[in-house]
Amino acid sequence: MAYKCVRQLNLFKRHVNRTFQTRQQSPISTGPNFALSDDQKNIQEMARKFARNEIIPVAPHHDRTGEYPADIIKKAWEIGLLNLNIPTEYGGAGLDCLTGCLVGEEFAYACSGIETALMITDVAQLPLMLAGSDAQKRKYLGRLVEEPLVGAYCATEPGAGSDVNGIKTKAERKGDEYILNGQKMWITNGGVANWYFVLARTNPDPKAPASKAFSGFIVERDFPGVIPGRKEINMGQRASDTRGITFEDVRIPKENLLCGEGAGFRIAMQTFDKSRPNVAAGACGVAQRCLDESVKYALERKTFGVPIAQHQSVSNMLADMAIGVETSRLAYMLAAWQTDNGQRNSYTASIAKCYAADTANKIVADGVQIFGGNGFNSEYPMEKLMRDAKIYQIYEGTSQIQRIVISRCLMEMAKSGEMGRQ
Repeated sequence: MAYKCVRQLNLFKRHVNRTFQTRQQSPISTGPNFALSDDQKNIQEMARKFARNEIIPVAPHHDRTGEYPADIIKKAWEIGLLNLNIPTEYGGAGLDCLTGCLVGEEFAYACSGIETALMITDVAQLPLMLAGSDAQKRKYLGRLVEEPLVGAYCATEPGAGSDVNGIKTKAERKGDEYILNGQKMWITNGGVANWYFVLARTNPDPKAPASKAFSGFIVERDFPGVIPGRKEINMGQRASDTRGITFEDVRIPKENLLCGEGAGFRIAMQTFDKSRPNVAAGACGVAQRCLDESVKYALERKTFGVPIAQHQSVSNMLADMAIGVETSRLAYMLAAWQTDNGQRNSYTASIAKCYAADTANKIVADGVQIFGGNGFNSEYPMEKLMRDAKIYQIYEGTSQIQRIVISRCLMEMAKSGEMGRQ
């Protein structure tokens, strides 16, 4: 029965792909084509096998101990599943955003903590890819290609998360250098990164608008004065190396400034537009895992002489879970497609991130309910999935911040007469 259910879901997915392909071939179709290319299918299958064979078996150990998955990082690098979006001229695979999302979903299906450790380097790479000089890209992107190294993105501070204007870390120009002082918090890969993208205030005027107040820098881990804090013990995604980072009189060469002073805020916002589809894909991976585990359990667990899947209350929950998974996937695919086709995607990226995060949390809560008492126990997968899912509503912009972005985009579209034309 479990095999039959999975087979039906696969047939449904193939039907969706065929439908989108048919629409794209139609002369009246002007929308996106989500049918995957052969290359995308091959990479997706490669990531799926890696996730099932390499990540799932060790996920409980890393969740229990909090040990950083260095061996997994190395294996993924060796077979080409890291640095997917780095352009080929800098040694990367040069793949599109959608392909990266497909890989991220497969990794998160296996363990979202390990997926975060694997994929957060993409977020650190994006500011360089968006605003770095050729020399900066060759130096710092090149390192990640040549060795199994990782980067980190440093924006959040102890007193400034969603409120970027609250950032207090400062970089002051002194001759051919900048002197960096401040503290960042909740930095993924904070203790293992080879280099960091750091957002710091370079305009001392506290009334300066964010669009002109901040600058972006590449800061090497080995620069004197870079001090990672202790590894944080978090509720979920425990394989992720999350720390505070203190910068004490760190001397940064002026050539490590990205795109001139005052460009940091713009770089950071453009980075989020491109990274949020992948975060949504991770949330979708968690939700898909929850759905699969719930269907399997509902077919095996019996009450009143029949599998609980035959009880309408449970079957309706499974149906709602499937609706959420499939809709989340379509949302992140659209946002990624827009990125890959050079379209602004602030609106769809925030919708995808917000919807997938909120939906994943609803799905894992229902999954725990389907498992009953077993869902509350750490020997079953639901307990970990529920802990891991929560952070998707927080990092890379909270669900509340996404709604602010969405509403502002709506106001812009209303003023420009573009409502209903997305």
